[in-house]
Amino acid sequence: MTVQTALRLINRFLAEDDFDNDTQFCLHWFEQHGWKEGRFGEADTLARAKGTSVDGVKRSGVLFADGGIVRLLKWAEYPSDWDPLGDERLPVWEALHHLIRIFKAEGESGAGEVLAAVAAKAEATRQLAYRLYTLCERAGWAEDARAYNEIITSWSAIESAAEAAPKAHQGDLFG
Repeated sequence: MTVQTALRLINRFLAEDDFDNDTQFCLHWFEQHGWKEGRFGEADTLARAKGTSVDGVKRSGVLFADGGIVRLLKWAEYPSDWDPLGDERLPVWEALHHLIRIFKAEGESGAGEVLAAVAAKAEATRQLAYRLYTLCERAGWAEDARAYNEIITSWSAIESAAEAAPKAHQGDLFG
């Protein structure tokens, strides 16, 4: 067994959840850095331990990485033309932060459309929102905690809106 394989197994065992590898990277990077910049070498080490790569996480649309600097993108920086049905690499982290972005702009009905489109990730998205709310509360990051709390407290209404949303087909969601 290689050291990299052993680290992945240890990290998976220690994880309190079963998020995808990109989300695991984002969660642990956020715990250490929040939205601040960090060094590529540190991100690369963490990404390898989580079974992903900095380039892969960047391709998923949640990470800025350039010139040896790495930082997570805030939900407000996510593209407004995002199509969850056409997203080939959709970590739970991305689904949650698009959900926040759309909730802020369109309320529960817009968030419900997103949740309907990412239905397979709904429970993990809710769990991640709780986890990030708790983390932000403990760190004193009130603005971020508020965004996650809004999703948590509106979850039932968002789920109801998702159930009422027309079934989306590739090409017709958000377009």
